[in-house]
Amino acid sequence: MLGLLFTYILTYGGAAVSLFNPFIGLLIYVCFAIVRPESMWYWSVPEGNYSRIVAAGLLLGWGLRGFGSWNFGQARGVVLAFFGFWVWSLISSLQAANPAIGLVYVETLAKILLPFLVGITMIDSVRKLKLLAWVILVCQGFVAWEMNLAYYSGFNRVWEIGFGGMDNNCVAISMVAGVGLAFFLGINAPRLWQKGLALASALLMAHTVMFAYSRGGMMALIVTAVICFLLLPKQPKHYLIFAIVLVVCLRLAGQGVRDRFNTSFADTESRDDSAQSRIDLWSHCWDVMLKHPVFGVGPSHWPLIAPRYGWSLGKEAHTLWLQVGAELGFTGLILLLTFYLLCAVRLWPLTRPQVAVSDPFLRDLARMVIASLIGFMVAAQFVTIVGLEVPYYITLLGAGALKLTSTSAAVLANVPARRFVLGQMAPRVAVRV
Repeated sequence: MLGLLFTYILTYGGAAVSLFNPFIGLLIYVCFAIVRPESMWYWSVPEGNYSRIVAAGLLLGWGLRGFGSWNFGQARGVVLAFFGFWVWSLISSLQAANPAIGLVYVETLAKILLPFLVGITMIDSVRKLKLLAWVILVCQGFVAWEMNLAYYSGFNRVWEIGFGGMDNNCVAISMVAGVGLAFFLGINAPRLWQKGLALASALLMAHTVMFAYSRGGMMALIVTAVICFLLLPKQPKHYLIFAIVLVVCLRLAGQGVRDRFNTSFADTESRDDSAQSRIDLWSHCWDVMLKHPVFGVGPSHWPLIAPRYGWSLGKEAHTLWLQVGAELGFTGLILLLTFYLLCAVRLWPLTRPQVAVSDPFLRDLARMVIASLIGFMVAAQFVTIVGLEVPYYITLLGAGALKLTSTSAAVLANVPARRFVLGQMAPRVAVRV
């Protein structure tokens, strides 16, 4: 019942508030994209157009507010890469064997692109970045909490049925994308309860990856831990927190998790069918990319041509990057990689103490976005899920930081320097000799 009330209040209340403050509508839209009320409270929340209702109010309020500020600064390339990827998916759909299937892909991607554009045009303060970061953390942490409750009650929901239309591998990749964000929010949160909430969420997400038994997710989790260590502020307290989190994670990884992960490095003779099939799928996707290098075979078309390579109809490639390359060609793959990598590369200088930032949170945010995106990109090599919203919204955080950093630098650069003449004092300045 509480889930139903929560869903209805946020849906209709959020749509109304969005007319006056579209950023609030964006936060609710992101919340629904992660929590997925119909799946979270499947016994009480009926199927409905909850996100669509919020989106209607969000877009209308955005228009009434003049569509925000389109001065993206250093985030311009990130935004253009995302928009270009969407346009290219449309072009590829029109030349595909079955355009109707491709256009469904285009529509799904548009439901992420439009909120992304609303967010990047409406972000004009560090406070909004903090709100967005904490909404992502709390929602992702809540999902992880529910999955852990089911696991300890004797039902491994992630492994058995997945969550929100995602299988165990997709849930794992979603959780990996949130670990870096939660960890750096935790070590830099100003209040003790915020630190506890964020670090506990990071542990819950990491444990969800483990009992999802996703080898790609586990490997990405290790990579995320290494990146977090490299990006840590060089202070003893931060190293202590990292050590505690690492020890707890190792304790949570039981023998079953370790045995499952070790099969990733098995030789050809002892490799299980699942691992070997993925390698075969990757090679077949590469073959399609070489045969259709520009437009690919069309969005969502790899499952249709899989029988040509001996796979069943509808078989996914179990790799985001190579399946995108097969379906959208090298051009589409480059655009999607540019979207993520350009954001991480441009954020990297902000992690250095010698680089000045207008607000310390921007440095923390740069660290959390880089760690999250690298973890996601590693995990995405092992599963196909273009429509997963979490990494797009984490990239929105990074793009927002780049936008604010560029704006602050531009303001400082345009402030005229005052000239002082000997014997003439500046206004409101008193000098005692």
